Amino acid sequence: MTQDVRLQQLQTWLSARLPALLDQLGWPAGQDVELSSASSDASFRRYFRWRSGENSLVVMDAPPPQENCEPFVRLASVLAAAGLNVPIVHVADLEKGFLILSDLGTQTYLDVIDEANADVLFDRAIDALIALQSRGDVSGLPAYDDALLRRELQLFPDWYLARHLNVELNAEQARQWASTCELLVANALEQPRVLVHRDYMPRNLMVSSPNPGVLDFQDAVQGPVTYDITCLFKDAFLSWPEARVDGWLRRYWERAGRAGIPVGSDVDAFLRASDLMGVQRHLKVIGIFSRICHRDGKPRYLADVPRFFAYIQAVIQRRPELEALSELLASLPSEPGAPA
Repeated sequence: MTQDVRLQQLQTWLSARLPALLDQLGWPAGQDVELSSASSDASFRRYFRWRSGENSLVVMDAPPPQENCEPFVRLASVLAAAGLNVPIVHVADLEKGFLILSDLGTQTYLDVIDEANADVLFDRAIDALIALQSRGDVSGLPAYDDALLRRELQLFPDWYLARHLNVELNAEQARQWASTCELLVANALEQPRVLVHRDYMPRNLMVSSPNPGVLDFQDAVQGPVTYDITCLFKDAFLSWPEARVDGWLRRYWERAGRAGIPVGSDVDAFLRASDLMGVQRHLKVIGIFSRICHRDGKPRYLADVPRFFAYIQAVIQRRPELEALSELLASLPSEPGAPA
């Protein structure tokens, strides 16, 4: 069996730092450094939970050079100052890529959300997002600019089309793709800018007190006001009826406007901007999931690619300006769940 050298290093590091932290917190000393897996994600990061009696901590393993903990530490402070419930960073070793964090609980929104409790949970998520957007300090954050938007979109032809489907675009398909990119990038750049989490979805929201706890914010940027709210309701791992999503988006638009967030006075224009913003994200994520499969050896994420194509097709049906994308997708070879 292959030894997990990185985990051994983490346990040694934790053993040296835990006694002082427990004393600082006023907790009784733990017997030993026994860690259980808390979660992993599509990156190289891993999370472990340390428990002693009723007390628990979360330990992040973010191995350099693949991961950089500095943005997480910095943004945890920014978001806490905005009133969000985010992990407290008790100990940070940026050089080694180890963090000790407060524990926001064991249940994500994704674990518990259903048709009956979705309204209540999403209400709390909207409250937190409005706090993030209205009070989050964006100084020093990178811009969600033209270059970043195009790099993200390019993941779709590079990884899904070329690598996964083995498709090389012909001249007409390349024209369709370029036209689509121009539309989606323009839509994003025309929107007012706020602090954007970039993965504000049920998997990264914890059932906590106060609710929700917010995780995975290290990639935050200054960007389009519709990005996070669209991400919340058009999730990678579960889907909702279109009518219900429309109602939630309208509810957010009303509350955000009252809070002074620049969502505009025309709800139909806001919904269009959300639709096109979602298509940009969905194309990006299809590319990312393909890259995770073919580069990182994690094929399970491809199972959710059909969900993103379903989101895209629903928007295409009501947004004729996406005709070029519709024609491009219709010309691709089919696979289970993808457009034929």
